[in-house]
Formats: sequence, structure tokens, C-alpha cells
Amino acid sequence: MKIPSNTFSTRLRWLVAATLGAFLSAGMLYSATRDHQPAAQEKESRPASPDQSTSLNDQTDLAVTVYNSNIALVRDVRQLTLPSGAFRLKFMDIAATVNPATVHFRSLTEPEKLAVLEQNYEYDLLEPAKLLHKYVGKEVTLIRSYQENSSTKREEIKAILLSDNNGPVWKIGNDIVTGMFAESYRFPEVPANLYDRPTLLMSLDNSGARKHQIEASYLATNLSWNSDYVLTVARDDKAADLDGWVTLANNSGTAFHNARLQLVAGDLNRLPVGRGDVMEMRAMTKAVPAAPNFQQESFSEYHLYSLSRRTSVEDKETKQISLLQGSGVPVEKVFVVNGQNSYYHNQYSPGSPQKDPVMVFYKFKNEEKAGLGMPLPAGNLRVYQKDSKGGVLFIGEDRIGHTPKDETVTVHIGNAFDVVAERKQTDYKRIDTHVWEMEFEITLRNHKESPIVVEVNEPIGGDWEMLSSSYKFTKTAAWAAQFKVPVAKDGTSVLRYRIRAHW
Repeated sequence: MKIPSNTFSTRLRWLVAATLGAFLSAGMLYSATRDHQPAAQEKESRPASPDQSTSLNDQTDLAVTVYNSNIALVRDVRQLTLPSGAFRLKFMDIAATVNPATVHFRSLTEPEKLAVLEQNYEYDLLEPAKLLHKYVGKEVTLIRSYQENSSTKREEIKAILLSDNNGPVWKIGNDIVTGMFAESYRFPEVPANLYDRPTLLMSLDNSGARKHQIEASYLATNLSWNSDYVLTVARDDKAADLDGWVTLANNSGTAFHNARLQLVAGDLNRLPVGRGDVMEMRAMTKAVPAAPNFQQESFSEYHLYSLSRRTSVEDKETKQISLLQGSGVPVEKVFVVNGQNSYYHNQYSPGSPQKDPVMVFYKFKNEEKAGLGMPLPAGNLRVYQKDSKGGVLFIGEDRIGHTPKDETVTVHIGNAFDVVAERKQTDYKRIDTHVWEMEFEITLRNHKESPIVVEVNEPIGGDWEMLSSSYKFTKTAAWAAQFKVPVAKDGTSVLRYRIRAHW
């Protein structure tokens, strides 16, 4: 279009008219385009439902299955009222040590109507330093105290936080201020990406009813359990009482109230852990002295122990629950001397005695007729015995492995004080290039007030044969011999044997 070239005022009016026409045309084009947008875009422009939240107040059931490998499976059931369509749900009061990849969320009421679109685990928890850092670039109220006329007054200063690296940098008016001391800060609100507790933030789509019973299950670490046993042996070393306890430690970051508790014992195969903190245990110990109340059953290649009642365990708490009780369990006290394989490959100054420790063990069978019979999870076993005045004294401890029913439990409590074992090599002869003959003498002295039997185990090795022995021997393995030597009260027994070995 040609621009008029006459007077300045005429040209100005023409430009205004042209601009206004272009503006109106653009407005009409925008209106037409907007009126013909697809329905899907109109749906997206509608405001979404406000965020929903759920806490322990909505919980109707809770089950916790704890494995003896520092993990637990948590099944949390809640009754919720949810809006229709797409919305976000803040699922609060979960374990801080949850593994987000293991979360399984579903509706028990209408599982096909409630879909999970996305889930995030929010563990950036609210604390003063993080709150201040989130306000970089925003206005904060600084509160300071000062003295005036013998009285304390407070002043509030509006400031913009420019930076929070190794200390805050403020803009107050036109000044940039560092190193400013404030007694406290006042923030207008909590930032949306800070949470007062660990939270699962889930994007859901509800096409069903408003009321749903939902279940969230997940694996969490820093929940663990172990077994502890107390064996109280009678004065005659013939019988004992066995008490088993489950020690449950919760350092998961949340409490579990009125929960159905199950324990799984066994060697569980685990992938390497990529995330998880070791938390310091500052726990209060609660003992729950009760009759054995765990129901045991086989489960895959493990054993499952289900508590017959509900229980609660607080965060940072250790709880003990009775596992089993056995009375009058037959026990056997065993004295053992173990030789060393090196004794048979070297020449030890003939005639020079060498002392071997005499180890003391208690053995009992985990069988029903002994008042036991429940598979025993691995744990620490502590042994006590009464003195002459009836007081119970601690006499040793050991760790036992997972023990099925009808298997024998062997507990090492220490070394004998009043039983001495002295060994000397009385002969060492080379017969051929790879053949030797050796003779040993083991003297056993018993200073106790009762006779004993000492089990002597000799790991000879190689291809060997017993040429002579003063006590009967048993070939307990291809490379080992065992002697059971009785020793009288305040008496001495001497074991002599000669071997020929080929290496």
C-alpha cells in the first residue's frame, strides 16, 4: 500500500488507522483460532483437583514383615476419599528408608478404576538450613533485638536473600549486607518442594467411586531383627532351661502402630544396595515378657514366624518379644582338645611339652521331646549357671546358626580352668622320600571334683594309618582321628599313639 505524501498530520492519521486495523485483524484471528482449538486442549486448560493427602489417621491395617537381612516389607492399608479424574496424592508417614523402586500402590476396592500415572519419593525434609536456602532470591523478615533505655526491643527488617553459600548475603534497601546477625527469620510459607516428613507424591487418575480402600506396599531398610537365647544350666550339667527372644530394631524413620508382625529367617539373596544410610541407634529397650506367642511355618526356603497378636514399635526403638521357652532340656558338657595340622609336618623338640587349650562346650538337641522342636533362627546364645548359693552367673556365650528341628546345637562357652592338656612329640622318623612315622604323647590332668571325658581331635592329614594307640580311636574324616579319653577326679590320663603318614 502506498503511503500518502501530503501533510504530516494526514500521514500520522493514516499510520494510526493502519496500526489499529492490524491489531483488530490479529485479535479476530486469535479469537477464531481459540474458538476452534481441539477439545483435548480445552481439557488441559481446566484447573486440576487440589492435592490430596493421607496420614496415619486414615490407616485401617498395617502389616510388617521383617527379614534378618536389615530389610522389611511394609503393607499399609488406608481408607481414602478421592476426587474423580487426575490429581496428586501426598502419601505421608512412610518409612524414611523406603526403596522407591519397590513401591506397589493399588486400590483394594476398584483396582481397575484407580490408576497410578507417576510417583515421586520426596525426602528433602524441612529443616532451618534447607528452608533458608530455598528462599534465595526471595524476601525474608529478619528479627533482631536491641537495648534501648534499659529495655529490650525487637525490630523487623525486610531483606532479600541474594545468596546462601557459606553464609547468607542480603539486600536491604540499596545495600548489600553480609555477616548480619539475626535472632530468627520469618518466612511467609513453606516451599512446595520441602516436606515435614518423608512423603510419596503420587499422580493418580480415578475413574471410579470416591471412596477407596487402598494398599501401599514397599521395602524399607534399617528395620532388622535377630534372635537372642538364654541357656540356664543346672548345677549337675545334665539339664537346662532355654529362653528365646526376638530383638526387633526400628531405625526406619517412622513408627509402626498396632501392626501385624511377621519375621522371616533364612539366607536371602540380595542385590548390591545402591542407596541407604547406616543410622546410629539411640534406642530405648522394651522387653515384653510373655509366653511364646510366635506361630512358625515353612515358607519357600525360609521359616516364617508370625506374632499371634498385634504390636507397636516406635522409631529409634528396640523391642524384645518372647520367641520360645523350653524347660528341662537335656544337655551334655563336652571337653575338647583340638590338635593342629602343623604338628604332623614338622619336628617339634622331642620331650618338650606343649600346652593345648581344653575347650568347653554344651550340646543339646532341638527336638520336641526335649521341649523344643521349633526351628531356631541364628542368633547369640548366652549361658548362665547357678552357684552354690542359688545365684545365677554368666559363664559364656556363642553364636548359633539357623538350626532346623531335630538337629544338635553346640555352644562354646570358653576354656577349662581345671583341666590341663600337654602334648609332646616323642618320635619323628623319615622312612622314605614321602613317608614319615611320628609318635605323640598327650597328658590330660583333671583337677575338678568329678570325672570327665576329654575328646581329643587330631587333624593328621595325608594318607595315614594308626600303628598303635593307648586308647581306641575313630576315623572321623579322611584326614582326622578322634580319641575319647576318660580322666578320673583329680586324676591323670596319658594318650599315646603312633602314626605312619604319606604326603
